[in-house]
Amino acid sequence: MSMNGILIVLNKDENSVWFLNADDGQCLSKVQVGSHPHEIAMTADGAMAYVSNAMGNSISVLDTVGMEETDRFEHSEFQFPHDLKISPDGSKLYIAVTYANKVFIYRRPDHELLKIIPTGQRLSHMLSPTPDWRYLYVPNLGSDTISLLDTQSDEIEKHIGVGKKPEGVAVHPSGEFLYVANQEENNIYVLSTEHHGILAKHPIGDLPVRLVFSPDGRYAFTANRLSHDVSVIDTSRHWEIKRIPVGRWPGGIVFNPDGTRAYIANNKTNDVSIIDVASLREIDRFEAGIHPDGIGYLPIG
Repeated sequence: MSMNGILIVLNKDENSVWFLNADDGQCLSKVQVGSHPHEIAMTADGAMAYVSNAMGNSISVLDTVGMEETDRFEHSEFQFPHDLKISPDGSKLYIAVTYANKVFIYRRPDHELLKIIPTGQRLSHMLSPTPDWRYLYVPNLGSDTISLLDTQSDEIEKHIGVGKKPEGVAVHPSGEFLYVANQEENNIYVLSTEHHGILAKHPIGDLPVRLVFSPDGRYAFTANRLSHDVSVIDTSRHWEIKRIPVGRWPGGIVFNPDGTRAYIANNKTNDVSIIDVASLREIDRFEAGIHPDGIGYLPIG
């Protein structure tokens, strides 16, 4: 059995994490976690993963080698913990807690709470770092803004107005551009990370919820919930060049390290679409659990 990587798929409606062979979709392990797991973050060495149990108001800690949950922690102010990111040196875990409108910072690996940062905005949902990790961008669905969090001071520096209901947010690997997918407007905004002015604005699919760049930065993919497809944006022109039909209600997107494949979790068809990046088409689907959403890729070897 060949195996170049492992997909870690979070299934919201069965409170589980599935470990799949990324080459053929074979299920290697199923792990029960807290209620409604939504997003995942992995350490740089891939040995540990953190999963946000959004409706369980907890964080699961997974040993990816043993494929098991080793810890779970909570906080009295957790109200729908959602996106997570680990600092490059592995010392800090940042968590966007949606209904608390706050970002929590924990020390790793002992999970001591270091700081709680109120955004002062509504529905602070995702986290996207700049390549140098100087800043984190925090989209606020209920305020139509993105908060700029300085990771040196761990303070909110400012709020940036964008379109209606920004959710899918990512910084281009060059560090020059911030892409924002807006749920209510069905478009992307391209902003300069230097002055945060809008450089471009273009329509994409219906209800975009995630935006991820290919490793080489050539493409941005958005998962469009209501049109059941993936928009492919050519980043040299900031322009949508194709829509790839996938399963129903696509959510999480992850690329393999060399950028030859993208994997999209389809919430309503309970499967994962495999996209061949060279041809920009779906080439296969893997079975997942009930309502898969968050997804990660763990390289092997």
